[in-house]
Amino acid sequence: MAENIALIRETVGSYPVKLIAVTKEAESVQIEEAFRNGVTEFGESRVQDAIARMDSLSPTIQAASNWHFIGHLQRNKAKLAVGRFALIHSVDSLRLAKEISKQAEQKGFVQPILLQVKILPDPSKSGFTQEELRREFSEIISLPNIECRGLMTITPLDADDRQTRQCFEGLAKFKDELSKTFGVPLKELSMGMSDDWREAVQCGSTMVRIGRAIFKQ
Repeated sequence: MAENIALIRETVGSYPVKLIAVTKEAESVQIEEAFRNGVTEFGESRVQDAIARMDSLSPTIQAASNWHFIGHLQRNKAKLAVGRFALIHSVDSLRLAKEISKQAEQKGFVQPILLQVKILPDPSKSGFTQEELRREFSEIISLPNIECRGLMTITPLDADDRQTRQCFEGLAKFKDELSKTFGVPLKELSMGMSDDWREAVQCGSTMVRIGRAIFKQ
């Protein structure tokens, strides 16, 4: 694992990219090993699994690490997610954003989020189309107990190299458009996974979500 992490960091080089280790297939001992090798950001796609993993770790690791929610979040699970995650990457509708803000208000907390966008049509993925987000963005950022820090995307499963780059370049361009149009600083681009993180970094990703390429033996 140490070699895998070192290779990713060497490839990222001087790019300002945060490595998020996706723990979906990892055991607690592997998470602890990743932490010993300098990884402090972890990601999970199921709320209950994430909470169980967090609680299984030592108090030292819990205090020194951040957890990111990267999967599809059902509105009825928002109460569990708010306040437990440093960042929710996958806010895919205005209704979900409202529910997160409501739950955060009840907890006296401001929840950082990213908005999930589909740059290319993909019926298997949730997320805003660009036109939907242009219509609803002002309402989302006016919600009192969320802080929108940027955008996230997942490439279609069957995307070729050209389409992958189109997704990443399109998200970066769209982030700049929203930031300029609405006068808000959107600093984060969460894009790139185990198979395409190199291309994502080249296109401006600030966060890569990598599981298999870290935890594989």
